[in-house]
Amino acid sequence: MVTSNPALAQLGGYPLARLQDLANELRADGRALADFSIGDPDEPTPPMIRQALIDAVGPVSRYPTAAGQRELRVAVAAWVARRHGVEVDPDAHVLPSAGSKEAVFHLPLAVLDAHGPRRAVLWGEPGYPVYGRGALFAGGRSDPVTLYAEDDWRLDLAALPTDRLAAACTAWINYPHNPTGATIDVEHYRRQVAVAREHDLLLASDECYQEVWFDTPAPSVLEACDGDLTGVLAFVSLSKRSGMTGYRSGAIIGDPALITRLRLLRPNVGTASPDFVQAAAIAAWNDQSHVDERRAVFAAKRQVVLEFLATHDLEVSGSQATFYVWFRAPGGDDGAYAEALLRERIVATPGRAFGPGGTGWLRLALVPTLEGCRQAVGRWATAIETGRLPT
Repeated sequence: MVTSNPALAQLGGYPLARLQDLANELRADGRALADFSIGDPDEPTPPMIRQALIDAVGPVSRYPTAAGQRELRVAVAAWVARRHGVEVDPDAHVLPSAGSKEAVFHLPLAVLDAHGPRRAVLWGEPGYPVYGRGALFAGGRSDPVTLYAEDDWRLDLAALPTDRLAAACTAWINYPHNPTGATIDVEHYRRQVAVAREHDLLLASDECYQEVWFDTPAPSVLEACDGDLTGVLAFVSLSKRSGMTGYRSGAIIGDPALITRLRLLRPNVGTASPDFVQAAAIAAWNDQSHVDERRAVFAAKRQVVLEFLATHDLEVSGSQATFYVWFRAPGGDDGAYAEALLRERIVATPGRAFGPGGTGWLRLALVPTLEGCRQAVGRWATAIETGRLPT
């Protein structure tokens, strides 16, 4: 019998894949379905981005390089300077990726010694399961840190025992946070940088939602480094910023020694974005107007959902940024409430899909159109008023 990687048996299926299957089964009958499960909004990718891709498709196809086109690295560096006031060298500090998920998953292959004493990867849960899964597939150990509503869903490395920090090679932080939508300020980033450096940890910051903010622009860990990016990497993406989820384009920014190490790793993985996708990415990073327009659309949808939840006394936590709304499950059973919503043809994600710390909560991704959100909360309200759903 062919052997198997034990990590596959340990992990089982990807937790959100079943939700996609259920949504597709319901969608097949042609009736209206409000799918708030997977963070893949319905708004079209801006025309100028699509056109840049089309214009770059030539008659001959060439392999892209792992380092990416220099023009793309320059565009990312220019965006970092405009958005965060941080100057980075496009050749030393920036490396394109095929979206952020693959970059997150592959990072441990470059920084984790599967036979060494520091095999653990710290990350906050509820959270994006890929942080821990990447560690396991690289031969390391996933070490999730439970986050709590009363702490505003903040991961604080200083609160961890020193032996736990000493056993880790990497600590992941993710703000604005998936799934809760919680945010942090530059000073919190600054404290995490200090603790990571004190304990010789790589601080990896997943910032793929930082352009989806509503009241205060979301900061970057890069702003907390005071020009010294040693031991710090930020992971950014065009998926949420520019509506390019299917394009698979992002970037890694930070410590030049680690960027060099990733440049050695990534040609072996072979995940470089095609040159025509890189052309679309250049157009996207160089334009801010479409980002602001998308944020306004998300803000309108968010307002509809928040007003509905408030009207029916459903408790919201976090939810200051991202296009996610995080609310407590009536009765405390997130799985049961998600199933009850499915009967009303509304798909929400049980919090337990993001780890045990999410139990009792649900996530709504503001995927449907504004009108779709209005129709969904209308059906939801009717189900509550007729007693089919509890509050």
